[in-house]
Amino acid sequence: MNIAVIGSGGREHAIAWKLEQSELSDKIYVLPGNGGTENTVDVDINDYDMILNFCRHRTIALIFIGPEDPLAAGIVDYFADTPVKVFGPDKAGAQLEGSKIFAKKFMQKYGVATGAFQEFGRAKKDCCQQLTIFPKDTIKKMNGNCVIKYDGLAAGKGVFVCSKEEDALAALDEIHSKYGEDASYLIEEKLVGDELSILAFTDGEDYQLLLPSQDHKQLLEGDNGPNTGGMGAFCPVPFYNEELKKQIENDIIKPTLKGIKAEGFNYKGVIYFGLMITETGSKLLEYNVRLGDPETEVVLPALKSDLLKLILSCFDGTLKDYKMEFNNGFFVDVVLVSGGYPAEYKKGIPICGIKEDQELIFHAGTKKENDRILTNGGRVLNIVAHGNMLNEAINKAYERVNDFYFEDMFFRKDIGRRKKN
Repeated sequence: MNIAVIGSGGREHAIAWKLEQSELSDKIYVLPGNGGTENTVDVDINDYDMILNFCRHRTIALIFIGPEDPLAAGIVDYFADTPVKVFGPDKAGAQLEGSKIFAKKFMQKYGVATGAFQEFGRAKKDCCQQLTIFPKDTIKKMNGNCVIKYDGLAAGKGVFVCSKEEDALAALDEIHSKYGEDASYLIEEKLVGDELSILAFTDGEDYQLLLPSQDHKQLLEGDNGPNTGGMGAFCPVPFYNEELKKQIENDIIKPTLKGIKAEGFNYKGVIYFGLMITETGSKLLEYNVRLGDPETEVVLPALKSDLLKLILSCFDGTLKDYKMEFNNGFFVDVVLVSGGYPAEYKKGIPICGIKEDQELIFHAGTKKENDRILTNGGRVLNIVAHGNMLNEAINKAYERVNDFYFEDMFFRKDIGRRKKN
């Protein structure tokens, strides 16, 4: 079977790497890929006519969508009447990530455990004749101790975790500056606890879970600084146990699947549950409708089962009985980023230390030029290591980091070392 993976990041490199291990796969293409992926094809991932023509020319049977943008724009709907299977939700289902307001209302409607929220901006004005609650009043009432989320897609950079009024007001100013004075957004209750990422493969009715992972979103050690697309991740998470799993399934995952079925979404793909484990139980922070990044770079190496067979089981009705198997030990991913990220940064800087056939090195923002690998994005490389114990995997990952260098290279030095781990 020939397969196309859509996307250009570390997630897509890891997906292609895992798919290549399947006995059912023939050739894996990555559109448009990066400096570390093979069989790359330079296409616009939002040009569905071009992608369809490519699939016909290369007899592609399956497309795996990496990033959220094509899903939110309706690529699954576009391919619905073609022979090509597309792994991901339809446009209606992709609203779970595409609109934070839609997602929160979905959670509320189907009894998914989550924090309290209020919506503001254009979406609120569209449904109400007059605003009776003002955002600054809400922020003041919460003493600035809140989370503010831009309603639409923002590549992981539309969430502002605030602890005081001035930070919250600055977040509002940034949202209005980037997206307009009438931009829609949420002000949410700030939940406190340990974050957890749960990734589920689903056919729209049943699901299978990958190992739990934890992402490190903030730029700086100790979870300080601005939010990024992710500075590192590890799996599995030591505090995750059967009791916690059961609570998450009953309070979050099963109600979500009930809602997906009730809404009639065509959902054969991945659901990402971004959770906060609070003193009163697990609460859902957000959905993603695809594999998380950088979580993918640890959960796929941890998966012993055949990824392609798992995907196909979502289409042929056998997912419920699919036997999931996992590798022992822990996997840790340290992300090397460009200086200045997540704000402005340089591109085209040579990367030292890249060699052929490096296992568990997943390229993100790189490009190949005249047999050299250059930086081409904010997040540049994912350095992954495996160990029998978490500390062993952490130490191995940072030893591997020492093999790489590019000008102004930056990385967090505490991946996997949150206090509860």
